[in-house]
Amino acid sequence: MREQFVIQGGTPLKGEVQIRGAKNSTFPILAATLLTKEPCVIDNFPLIEDALKMLEILKEIGSEITWLGERKIKIVNNRIDPLKMPNSIITKFRGSVLLIGPLLARFKKVRMPFPGGCLIGARSIDTHLDAFLQLGIDIKKEKFYTLSFKKIKNNQVVLREISVTGTENILLFSALQKKIIIDIADQDYANQELALVLSKMGTKIKSGFHCFEISGKKQLKGFSHFIHSDPIETGTFIVAALATKGEIIIKKANLVFLKLFLKRLKDFGAEFKILNQETIKVFSSNKLRIDKIQSLPYPGISTDLQPELGVLATQNQGPTLIHDPLYEGRLKYLEQLNKMGANIFFSDPHRAIINGPTPLKGVEMSSMDLRAGAAFLIAGLAAKGKTIINDVYQIDRGYEKIEQRFIKLGANIKRICL
Repeated sequence: MREQFVIQGGTPLKGEVQIRGAKNSTFPILAATLLTKEPCVIDNFPLIEDALKMLEILKEIGSEITWLGERKIKIVNNRIDPLKMPNSIITKFRGSVLLIGPLLARFKKVRMPFPGGCLIGARSIDTHLDAFLQLGIDIKKEKFYTLSFKKIKNNQVVLREISVTGTENILLFSALQKKIIIDIADQDYANQELALVLSKMGTKIKSGFHCFEISGKKQLKGFSHFIHSDPIETGTFIVAALATKGEIIIKKANLVFLKLFLKRLKDFGAEFKILNQETIKVFSSNKLRIDKIQSLPYPGISTDLQPELGVLATQNQGPTLIHDPLYEGRLKYLEQLNKMGANIFFSDPHRAIINGPTPLKGVEMSSMDLRAGAAFLIAGLAAKGKTIINDVYQIDRGYEKIEQRFIKLGANIKRICL
């Protein structure tokens, strides 16, 4: 069933919103349940498409999943059969790559189809495979990836780039090994939360500068964990308030991993007040001047927030340089903003200059990926007239009932089933 969002924009957002559990933390935490036969309880589970897809995959391979509440689940993995992998889901779902680490560690062999995901440029899993090769894992690539080992031959991995999921996969694999050191590791919120969960399961983890040292066990305990709030969702609502010149209070906000993001917003002239550790109030800010937005691995500004900031830059005084060195397809959303009236020049696939301020007008467009979809939502809310966004399942992959939450903030937005 196809759905679209229809937005009548131009209304400043006002009110309060609460942030849900972190999408990117949920996948590795679900994958970690495969490392033990003991019950695992996960609370604050985000009811988003991608998280529910991961549950579907786990059910197919034998996980027993019980809902204990609206956002609370129990998982028991006594009878797992990795050969029952649902290929039709995995080939469309990038997060499934995180099943390699725990299944390989538990069964010493795993066969995986090529995982799918957002169309934001080259996203091979070569970094993952290179890391496993360093450990002495045998890898065959035909119609599937087949990884196997009898005994690891090395206990140190140097990742070829700072990769979020690459780090997660090796952390998950290492939890059942004696000792593995991961250098050039990503240490953003998802990996720090995964390290916390693995510690609850019985591993010992030391963290250094882009480094993890994991001392695992052959048998791990179950765990109970409350998923932290999503910093990307927090940033999305902050930018939405600024772009619509609104005034909102964001509760259960994850501000710890947004230090540079908030610092740069303040440099740009954004007005906000941190009321406590989990609450921020965003005010209408009329004199924004954004000189440069550059996406970098943590502690840099996340590439997942770059599209939202790109929309904000269209309402900024003067030119803004957007630079995303990570994905050559990440800036494609800017083409749609030009159709809405923005003045954007593309320097190359990784850089663009946005000249503002320009009034945006509503158009019809399609979400090509999750974060572009979030950017289009914000653009539609800020634009004059009617905006239609197709392929809203892309947005549902990472934001739970997003239109209902914007409606509570005063937005005129409807979900239409076609």
